[in-house]
Amino acid sequence: MVEDELALFDKSINEFWNKFKSTDTSCQMAGLRDTYKDSIKAFAEKLSVKLKEEERMVEMFLEYQNQISRQNKLIQEKKDNLLKLIAEVKGKKQELEVLTANIQDLKEEYSRKKETISTANKANAERLKRLQKSADLYKDRLGLEIRKIYVSDSAPHLEGLAEFQENVRKTNNFSAFLANVRKAFTATVYN
Repeated sequence: MVEDELALFDKSINEFWNKFKSTDTSCQMAGLRDTYKDSIKAFAEKLSVKLKEEERMVEMFLEYQNQISRQNKLIQEKKDNLLKLIAEVKGKKQELEVLTANIQDLKEEYSRKKETISTANKANAERLKRLQKSADLYKDRLGLEIRKIYVSDSAPHLEGLAEFQENVRKTNNFSAFLANVRKAFTATVYN
């Protein structure tokens, strides 16, 4: 646009020069001088307007540049915050994986212990059946009834009962205990 105006200015100067060369009168000179001054003044005003427009453009450019700079700073802050959040999420994910592994280990341990308890309960149930069978056999064949009581005593009272109980606790030999108690009862009855 400035080039167009410069071309116009150049054209008006050329026209002015051509008119100047073709006339000799001073009145025409004064008119031409006034025309020349007017065209220079108009050109200066147009240039002034253009310069002001360019200054406004530069100011707008600088303002846009400042806005972009502020936006870039905000973007960088948000990016940093996002990276921190991502790091936290990764940390939580690792914690979750560790906790999941711990839970799995505990489940497996629970399953093993449950199986062990189940096996022990089955063995205890089998042992209880055998003991009950033995208790029934003693009751049916010998007339001996085994009951759980909270007072250590017998009827009739046996003097060595405490000693027999201590031996059965040490040796865990119940048959020897029964044999000794039977002998003691027999001796008490015959005496």
